[in-house]
Amino acid sequence: MTENEQQVAGVLLAAGGGRRLGGRPKALLAHRGRPLVEHAVGVLRAAGCTRVHVVLGAGAAVVRERAELDGCVLVENPEWAEGMGSSLRAGLDSLAGTGARAALVSLVDQPGIGTEAVRRVLGAYEDENSLVSAAYDGVRGHPVLLGAGHWAGIAATATGDRGARAYLKEHRGVLTLVECGDVAEPYDIDTPGDLAHLE
Repeated sequence: MTENEQQVAGVLLAAGGGRRLGGRPKALLAHRGRPLVEHAVGVLRAAGCTRVHVVLGAGAAVVRERAELDGCVLVENPEWAEGMGSSLRAGLDSLAGTGARAALVSLVDQPGIGTEAVRRVLGAYEDENSLVSAAYDGVRGHPVLLGAGHWAGIAATATGDRGARAYLKEHRGVLTLVECGDVAEPYDIDTPGDLAHLE
């Protein structure tokens, strides 16, 4: 295990209710024969995140029942309907006292972002002041790596469907962008038309 792997915890935001998908929890959408949440956890682990915290919300009990998430820390966000900001706060809160010095945050509904992109972002970690984001043709996207020194500031600005966006914009001077457009596609599974991306 490298030092990076011990110090950086994966945080998977998987609480979404799939409002535009007829209210199906995104975590349970089928991809390659398994729930999407399992696929996303597998990507984080394959990239080097040995500790993975999964933030659940919509249909949390059913997700626990149907998805194999052994070894993950499952974090329930009762305020998931408020948007991604509340899930990001719940995920970061769950890392308090774990010794993690950074969180590598990914989204359950982006199966086009695989191991290589996550590995690149993880590789740019230096210390608790690190702020790193994947970029696609120069445009900031996910995953993002948030050093612990930034967590309080991010939690204070993560509201509604804005996760760390406002904070990252404000701190772009210290944000490291890691180009991943050659190895990943940052589409979201939001609408029935997007389901075509699933395998």
